[in-house]
Amino acid sequence: MNSITIQNFDDDLKNRLQKRAEYSGRSLEEEAKEILRAVLTEQVPKPLNLALAIERRFAHFGDFKLPMIYREPLREPPNFDEL
Repeated sequence: MNSITIQNFDDDLKNRLQKRAEYSGRSLEEEAKEILRAVLTEQVPKPLNLALAIERRFAHFGDFKLPMIYREPLREPPNFDEL
């Protein structure tokens, strides 16, 4: 079995880990293993790719082009110096 050594472990973190271990009825080592196991085995959701989600949603329509939407020019910003 492998072992791991953590040097310069913060005393506050060690105390919090010890309290958590006591609360769970485990040893300090078992609590650390449980935390690592929980974190390293959880499924991390993939970040949402909005463009890909839209493409997949409308893929059944086949290959088509969206019409160009023409916009009016932007208006001039207000000039507050004249007030």
